[in-house]
Amino acid sequence: MTTTRNTTAKKYRLARNAAVLATAAAMLTASVGIGTAAAGATERPTAFTPAHQGGTAVMEDVARRVMAAGPPGYVARVDDGRRVTRTVAGLADIATGRRMAARDQFEAGSNTKTFTATLVLQLVDRGQIELDAPVSRYLPGVVPNGRNITVRMLLNHTSGLSSYTADGGFMSGLKVDPQRVWTDRELLAVAFRHQPNFPPGQEWSYSNTNYTLLGMILEKLTGKGMAELVQQRIAGPLGLRHTYYADPRATNTGPGYAHGYGVEFAGPKPVYIDTATWPIGGWGGAAGAVISTTDDLSRFFSAVLQGKLFSKAQLKQMTTTVAMPGDFGLKGGYGLGLIRLDTACGTVWGHGGDTLGLHSIALATADGRRTVVSAANGEPFDAEPNARTDHYYTVTMAATDASVCVMLGKPVPASVLKDLQSPPPAPTTAG
Repeated sequence: MTTTRNTTAKKYRLARNAAVLATAAAMLTASVGIGTAAAGATERPTAFTPAHQGGTAVMEDVARRVMAAGPPGYVARVDDGRRVTRTVAGLADIATGRRMAARDQFEAGSNTKTFTATLVLQLVDRGQIELDAPVSRYLPGVVPNGRNITVRMLLNHTSGLSSYTADGGFMSGLKVDPQRVWTDRELLAVAFRHQPNFPPGQEWSYSNTNYTLLGMILEKLTGKGMAELVQQRIAGPLGLRHTYYADPRATNTGPGYAHGYGVEFAGPKPVYIDTATWPIGGWGGAAGAVISTTDDLSRFFSAVLQGKLFSKAQLKQMTTTVAMPGDFGLKGGYGLGLIRLDTACGTVWGHGGDTLGLHSIALATADGRRTVVSAANGEPFDAEPNARTDHYYTVTMAATDASVCVMLGKPVPASVLKDLQSPPPAPTTAG
């Protein structure tokens, strides 16, 4: 899921200690090792040695830097078109000390939007949905000004509808009552308390509300819930054995589960809040409730970009983008549930996901033959921005660029390395 807490945070939506954080991350790294293994090799990471060269060394450095920014663990899978390597570091569960594993499941957050968009485009192929039809055709009386908002506008975030996660009371409420399961109608009520950001189709603004509405349309037209649709029409056909839609909690934890942690950075040392049992499906829904793995997300995004889940005509629609505003912080464009990201090493396609405890990114080349998927199980949880939350987002943004460079077989530019290797700021002395 993408949530907006401050300007720096917005920069990493697809859309993130001083000595204390650096030391803690170093201890975790030393205890479990950072390793990058070729596909087919042992899953348990091996210790890093200076003999490792090229992309392997880059990804090991990425893992260290991301963990030094706060998350207790990190996992990445890079397919450069010739071989698959996996980098694993840190802990999946702080309480038990369980190490992160390459095939751990995790909350995929807003990567779910590409799943939801795929389901919509499948119905377009079947003639059940028209992209330029008004939302009021499918959900009469539900959306203010729904006659002037189209399905396409929901998919590419040009509807103007306010995101329910932009409501400060809603976000603080999730911390006060984390086990609450929200209905779609309740989420819409939060969003519709706010005036639209702009007239339909006039600008671009990322809104989880758009995808809540798309999920409602899908369920109404098919008579099936989102969990069943994801399984029957995406996970099953592609053989995604460890991917499912949390309804409302992550219960099918397969080969292993990476706990998510909300990290409160303000104060002399970070505070980690385990969010693994919180019902991501109870507020993320069609905008962010998918649980997956790096392997499964790689296969999914490859299939999307190769047109394996819908027609070539719909792939063209999906990859037709609108401009994202400059202050969003990402260079590229937004299609139908798919981001075109113009990185320092080249253009790639995919999405990202931020929940209350996980940050992930899933990207692929336009032909779907190369992919990179990563996840860090920590997300800033502070009510107000501070130097360490800013540092988190700077490092994780640079980590994405660096991993794309590795996927494309290109050297990481000095500007990216500067951000990636920037030192954590000093902790605050106040409580």
